[in-house]
Amino acid sequence: MKRFWDDVTVAEAEEGLAVLLDGRPVRLPGGAPIRPRSRRLADAVAEEWRAAGGSKGGEFGMHHIPLTRLVGTAAERIAPDPAPMVEGLAAYGGTDLLCYRADDHRLAAIQATEWDPWLEWSAEVLGARLVTATGIIHVEQPEAARVALLKAVAALEPEQLAALGVLVPALGSLVLSLAVVRDALTPEEAHRLSTVDERYQEEFWGADPETEARRTRIGAEVLEAGRLLALLRP
Repeated sequence: MKRFWDDVTVAEAEEGLAVLLDGRPVRLPGGAPIRPRSRRLADAVAEEWRAAGGSKGGEFGMHHIPLTRLVGTAAERIAPDPAPMVEGLAAYGGTDLLCYRADDHRLAAIQATEWDPWLEWSAEVLGARLVTATGIIHVEQPEAARVALLKAVAALEPEQLAALGVLVPALGSLVLSLAVVRDALTPEEAHRLSTVDERYQEEFWGADPETEARRTRIGAEVLEAGRLLALLRP
């Protein structure tokens, strides 16, 4: 796509704030104008559009406007009916990365040191006490824990759900993702915790370029989701 605008501004509108390109509102794929929930978020979205393409006629893509993409997802795909998103994300609690421990005793000890504090956080803060297992055989989580996780996800606003929708598959852990949403854990640390296993393997077999590239890409996605969450906070 080519940049078709010169100026980007933020203005008051009937239903909140609007991001304007040469005086015209940025619109979502469905046609509705984008409506950031706060001035901080509106300014950040506007900054994406100021930078995208460099100048009029320059090439830009959706990867240049990640906040816009997430806000748009929240408005068009989540807000009209959050239930499917809520249920889908809450289901990840049944296969949370933190609950599956290695057969390798040294790695299992590292996992316990790194992950157990966040399972305890889940129990104390979310009311979801999850159980762990060794190996890859599925472990059934207590119903009370599943209900508590569903409640925690259902309490989120559409924009938070959009961010969670990036974090959960990226990290493989609903617990770590909810800790980021609640500002108990930084996105950077959550990403580090989610890569304990692969970094352990690299100690023995060396780094794999494809794995490193994937980790970098996923890390960037986690940071963008975390940035949206930070901009939503007071």
